Amino acid sequence: MVEVTASATSQITEYFKDKEIAPIRIFLNEGGCGGPSIAMALDEQKTTDDVFEIDGFTYIVDKQFMEKAKPIKVDFLVNGFKLDCAIKFSSGCSSCGTAGSCCSD
Repeated sequence: MVEVTASATSQITEYFKDKEIAPIRIFLNEGGCGGPSIAMALDEQKTTDDVFEIDGFTYIVDKQFMEKAKPIKVDFLVNGFKLDCAIKFSSGCSSCGTAGSCCSD
């Protein structure tokens, strides 16, 4: 199951106001200093996806990932989109980009 809050739908509607509407993929983003997280990106639907039609938008999630992550909630807060799911992710590195950190250049 995917839940999209009214505030998230409002922001997505605003984004697509002058663009062609495309499916929105919810996926596991494994990189970055913050450790793994779930993210969203525009993408094409695949046969391995679960599809959710919500408020005029199509959300797609890989079926195997969905089994582990459900339920997924998409919200929009002051700082941007916030995606929550049943998976508990590690916190990643203690610092970003400093000498010796796991996220340094």
